[in-house]
Parts: sequence; structure tokens; C-alpha cells
Amino acid sequence: MATVTDASKVTSDLNDLIQLDYDAIAAYEAAIERLDNAAYKQQLTEFLGDHRRHIEELSQAVRNAGGDPETKGDAKKMLTKGKVVLADLAGDKAILSAMKSNEEQTNSEYEKAVKKGYEASIQTILERGLADERRHKAWIEQTLDRL
Repeated sequence: MATVTDASKVTSDLNDLIQLDYDAIAAYEAAIERLDNAAYKQQLTEFLGDHRRHIEELSQAVRNAGGDPETKGDAKKMLTKGKVVLADLAGDKAILSAMKSNEEQTNSEYEKAVKKGYEASIQTILERGLADERRHKAWIEQTLDRL
């Protein structure tokens, strides 16, 4: 597999993921605020921390590539957060279902990034991020199966 080495492409790709993680944070904050179950809130708070770490790591990689990291999400924020806000009307199960939909998107984007192939330090960040995203999605799916 070829390795993505063009600095502007690396910066652009990683900034897309940073925006995605900012959008995920907005959705997680909305979900945590609306969930009734304290254990669910606690778990989602841990996942929120993962997304914050992703932003820190990806931002440093962007700076290392000579770019400026994004500092906020994009228009998808309204969609990801909006799903959670609307789901609040139907309770915890609907909120977690909305979060599952959001995690499917983050999983997909991290999978695409990992497959592109970057230099080792960036690849390590992306693979760790993908592992987190898969863990988030699996927990949400298992929890929904129990509801």
C-alpha cells in the first residue's frame, strides 16, 4: 500500500477527522445531558474523553505536518447532535440508537483513514482511534440489545 506523504493531503485528511470528532463530542454532550440512566451517562462520558484525546493527537499530527488543526466541527454537527436531541423525546433507547448511528459514521471514516496508509506515527494514532470507535459502537449495540 502506498503511504500518504503529501503534507497538504495529510493535513486535510486529519482535519476532516478532527471535525468529525468535534461533531461527535457535541453529540455525546447532548446525549449525556439527556440520558436518564447514570451508568449510560458514565460510559458515554468515558467515550467523550476518547474523542477529546483523538482531537489532541490528530491536532498535534497536523501541526507536525506543518498545518493548522481545525478548532471546531462542521455542518454535520447539527445532524449528529440533532438526532440525539430529537431522540430525547423517546427516552434512553432512542438516544442510544441515535448515538449508534453517529458511531457508524465515525467508524466508517476512521476505517477509510486507516486504509489510506500514512507514516507510522499517524497510522498509530488512526488505528488507536479506530479501535476506540469500534469499542464505542460495540458497547452501544450490546446495550441496545439488552433494552
